[in-house]
Amino acid sequence: MFDGFTLDEIDVGEVRLRVRHGGSGPPVVLLHGHPRTHATWHRVAPLLADRHTVICPDLRGYGRSSKPPTTPDHTPYSKRAMARDVVGLLDALGHPRAAVAGHDRGSYVAMRTALDHPHRVERLAVLDGVPIGEALARADARFASLWWHWFFLGQTSKPAERVIDADPDAWYRGSPEQMGEEAYADYRRAIHDPATVHAMCEDYRAGLGPDRAADDADKAAGRKITSPVLFCWSTRDDMVDLYGDPAGIWREWADDVRAAPIESGHHMAEDAPEQLAATLAAFLAG
Repeated sequence: MFDGFTLDEIDVGEVRLRVRHGGSGPPVVLLHGHPRTHATWHRVAPLLADRHTVICPDLRGYGRSSKPPTTPDHTPYSKRAMARDVVGLLDALGHPRAAVAGHDRGSYVAMRTALDHPHRVERLAVLDGVPIGEALARADARFASLWWHWFFLGQTSKPAERVIDADPDAWYRGSPEQMGEEAYADYRRAIHDPATVHAMCEDYRAGLGPDRAADDADKAAGRKITSPVLFCWSTRDDMVDLYGDPAGIWREWADDVRAAPIESGHHMAEDAPEQLAATLAAFLAG
């Protein structure tokens, strides 16, 4: 897994991140979603590494990255805090600017990095996600039935931790056939760690609080993403069912938006790595 890549733990200021990095050329940061670790990229990263320096961290709270103490406002797990981690990682590795791509929860971190630190983001790719503020503004009964886990994981009374920790494999599922044996083993170590489960729930609590507030404030102020944006959606997921034209939502946030379907289920880096890597490579090439 990640042949030729280096595995490091890197101090990025507030936390330490577990990071795989390798390849050569202009840097691209790949940010995973919930409940994965950076290992979800193990089939994609090598396909980009011949032309790019590829950087794959565990987000704070996930995998083997630091898990900051919880606070009542959940800001240690806000996407703004995670965006600072991305900038700290670029500083530590000596990259003034980079392309940033994020899937699922990682797409919110990628977006927040582009909004809060536009001078550090060369290009932005968002995979299977619309801005949190936009998703919650459109949260109707259909959204609640399909994405009910947002509100369950986000409960501050912490019922989610008790349910998940009772049987993490039944809750999260996954398989070595889909994910690859080493990536699956890494993922299982993470979901069987109660501290990681708690941190992942804090990610969702931040999503319902400070993350939505940040998105809503930016929208009210008319702030936009200044870098080119690529939006990819999984054809066997529910982006189109929920939003009709999810790329149109991103066009409210940026002037230069390209869109591409990926023939896969939600975990596109595992289901369709060749197509995803080719789509990303074409976007990164301009």
